[in-house]
Amino acid sequence: MPGDDVVDCHVLVIGSGGAGCRAALEAQQYGETVLLSRTLTGKGGCTIMAEGGYNAVLNENDSCLLHFEDTLRGGAYLNDPELADVLVTESPDRFFDLARWGSVFDVAEDFVAAQRPFGGQRFNRTCYASDRSGHEIMATLVEQVRNSDIIQIQEEAAIELLMEDGRAAGAFTLDTTGTPNVIRADAVVLATGGGTQVYDISTNCAAGTGDGFAIGWRAGAELIDMEMVQFHPTGAVYPPDARGRLITEAVRGEGGVLKNRDGERFMARYDPERMELSTRDVVSRSIETEILEGRGSPHGGVYLDVSHLPAALIEERLPIMLEQYLKFGVDIRTEPMEVAPTAHHIMGGLRITPACETTIPYLYACGEVTGGVHGANRLGGNALADTQVFGKRAGEGAGKSPVREKADYAAQLAGQEKRLSRFAEGTTPPHEIVSALKRTMWNGVGIFRTKERLLAAQEEVVRLRTLVPRAYGPQGYLECCTVENMLCLASLIIRGALIREESRGAHVRKDITQDWTPETSPFGHTVLRGDTCLIERKGGAA
Repeated sequence: MPGDDVVDCHVLVIGSGGAGCRAALEAQQYGETVLLSRTLTGKGGCTIMAEGGYNAVLNENDSCLLHFEDTLRGGAYLNDPELADVLVTESPDRFFDLARWGSVFDVAEDFVAAQRPFGGQRFNRTCYASDRSGHEIMATLVEQVRNSDIIQIQEEAAIELLMEDGRAAGAFTLDTTGTPNVIRADAVVLATGGGTQVYDISTNCAAGTGDGFAIGWRAGAELIDMEMVQFHPTGAVYPPDARGRLITEAVRGEGGVLKNRDGERFMARYDPERMELSTRDVVSRSIETEILEGRGSPHGGVYLDVSHLPAALIEERLPIMLEQYLKFGVDIRTEPMEVAPTAHHIMGGLRITPACETTIPYLYACGEVTGGVHGANRLGGNALADTQVFGKRAGEGAGKSPVREKADYAAQLAGQEKRLSRFAEGTTPPHEIVSALKRTMWNGVGIFRTKERLLAAQEEVVRLRTLVPRAYGPQGYLECCTVENMLCLASLIIRGALIREESRGAHVRKDITQDWTPETSPFGHTVLRGDTCLIERKGGAA
């Protein structure tokens, strides 16, 4: 039985990053809302780590139509057009919500929001707070949550959804002691963020293990485009303990240039028009090609250089980058950084409607755990906007759900307790499984893919899933659940990559030739639901 009394509420929001906090703030207007955080509210997830900015059409010379077109072009036309339209249309209002609540963004000389250029966009529409934009947003949201009636349950994680007659009815959780608990709700919002920790080199925080993808899939939700994993072009490669740490796109937005070991500004070879401000998929492939062809830096990257910019500008607009690299012994005002692509963002996820409904009744989702908004490649600056636009919509939809008789949890709880007891008798240390998985995904399911390497990776993931992670005491139960989620996520990514027999956005199949462009591709979304794995043809047919 649960260690504490069962918690009942109207809306349960799982995840306390930017999307989760915004969803909870909306939902609590309709009834008692619980915000469940695996870490501390606002401290986990990727929003607080986001440095670059928030895309919003604020200038009269810009337009939502331009933003929409840039988003679809950047997403290789795999975006759900309705979702993309919602994103660009509502992001300005959600930006002003943040400003009204106290977020302090940089301003231009005329005291309007300053906006910098970001890759793949024809207009400067990325609002920012120097290079700590996500931190500023999270500080604002956390303060709003604290001043609300939202019930916060912290350092407790959802390990499975509570289901009743095919509908979401709450969640089973584990606290820090390894005690299973139950939260029952009329509606559930999944806002659990991303999962690129399945890769050896990742920008994600330690909690970016893909729990929401796995939890949703096991409950029967439909997922789309899981093969679309964005590799951010610029992650630190030196010193070794900084490997993978995000070097914000703001560095290139402020005028940073990429050079190979010969001092050549090589983006002229790959995208002479947009250069360093090409889309992330193009820049990542370009950097990786330079490295593979022997033109990389001594530590296996390329150079990102801002030393030609005024020192005062770097100090004002890139203070976090400057401080970070000074700790590494590198002064970016006078010398370049060494960077290489790093796993960053999953564009696929739970299929949602514009109201953030998933394919499971009373289960809503928002943020990076969802698919369709960003297509095959996300534009920098669209993710922070995504958290606020769809966080609000998910919270509203869940909040308006009808009050229902709370579900009986006894039988499902017994199943979860059996699952945990299995970990107590496990055979393999969790870290050994995770280390093997990370290497497998990096080597076989990276920027450039082939059927042969994907099948080899799939075979290894299948083998790893036969191992039972061992919990050394109840406090280790959550780590074992996390290992299972990571293996599940890896399997979903590989399955999608195998059936998408084309190169599109972030997904590049080196073993396939095609005579179509992204805009004319015959393929739509890849769809994963239980054992079903298919790719839609244009028009929605399988």
